[in-house]
Amino acid sequence: MTLNHMLPKHRLILLRHAKSAWPDGVADRERPLADRGRKAAPVIGTYMLREKLIPDLALVSPARRAQETWKLVRRALSKKVSEVETADIYEVSAERMLDVIRAVEPGIRTLLVVGHNPGMENAASLIVADGDVDAVRRMRQKFPTAGLAVIDLDLGGWHEIATGTGYLERFVTPRSLGS
Repeated sequence: MTLNHMLPKHRLILLRHAKSAWPDGVADRERPLADRGRKAAPVIGTYMLREKLIPDLALVSPARRAQETWKLVRRALSKKVSEVETADIYEVSAERMLDVIRAVEPGIRTLLVVGHNPGMENAASLIVADGDVDAVRRMRQKFPTAGLAVIDLDLGGWHEIATGTGYLERFVTPRSLGS
């Protein structure tokens, strides 16, 4: 039986920040969302609410574009979500991102990570071993801004997450949602 036919023990939701602007003279960490990003983030938040993809905890990069993305997504969700701002997911490798995830307390069943590429895309590709064939292909081809990967894991705790332990339940983008 594959993970998509039963309730997973843990669910990891990876959300790349929405489209950002590139204003002259602004440090990378301080780049704001572009108009397109400010429109896309609530679309993803509404989708998450409708699909009951509500995290128990959100780990959010301190970069302004990730913080603004999370604020717009969070606004669309119907319940309060615990959140932790962590520089440990800003401009990091996939392996470092996995280390951060491994440190999450096992009682957190659904974890959302709001971060950046290439770490986000590379971590998703490392974790996912199986899943919807089309979703896996699209995710590995391109993990665009405001892309959302939902990965189910049959783990005893987050400390067990490793290469090939995940099942890609779905991969959505604002464009795939008609936005």
